[in-house]
Amino acid sequence: MVAVHAVGLRLAYGDHAVLDLDQLTIPARQVTAVLGPNGSGKSSLLDAIAGLLTPKAGSVAVFGRPAGSRRKLAYALQHTDTDAVVPLTVHEVVRMGRYPHRGMLRRLRAADHDAVNDALGRLDIRHLARRQLSELSGGERQRSFVAQALAQQAPLLLLDEPTAALDVPTQQRIAEVMVDECRRGSTIVHTTHSVAAAERADWVLLLAGRLVAAGPPAEVLNDERLAEAYGARMHAE
Repeated sequence: MVAVHAVGLRLAYGDHAVLDLDQLTIPARQVTAVLGPNGSGKSSLLDAIAGLLTPKAGSVAVFGRPAGSRRKLAYALQHTDTDAVVPLTVHEVVRMGRYPHRGMLRRLRAADHDAVNDALGRLDIRHLARRQLSELSGGERQRSFVAQALAQQAPLLLLDEPTAALDVPTQQRIAEVMVDECRRGSTIVHTTHSVAAAERADWVLLLAGRLVAAGPPAEVLNDERLAEAYGARMHAE
């Protein structure tokens, strides 16, 4: 089963092209890692899948339909220290994951509360529910935003560098949650700069402004392919 299929895709910001793909397929119910150097088009690809970036050419389909349906996917962006000034508690942040189902103003049902509590528990942040983002560490905030994505219970989760610059326990918890989410029937697509993180995925897309290689980690993450993508910048973390 295919989760995402792109054909003749060209992504650009103004006249600056960031990604050209003849064809790309992302399998369903697996963890796909999108790997590549800075500027290779990783985040732009996620934006196009989410319907946030309109292609200059070509098309992107999510489960056979045009990209952009809020209920088809959840998107956890790469967050920075600016998140700490948002006047929201962890519970409020995770609760937002139910907005695509209930809207901002309608009261949550029992199933919505269950989804929120389940997401808090899976990221080990129930004890932080009443804390504000400004009181949290970077890792705790990142767990909160991943929990928000989980609470949406979408069939496709997009995670933009979910473990970047985080401590090892947080990286491990998020990695475990990604695997568990696939076991529950969802599809995970996450960007990363880490070859080690990509090795733990089921499927890898190696980008360098184009698709260098796609397939299982053992087939994609070899010296030849990595050198083709990174050149002199190649490094293995």
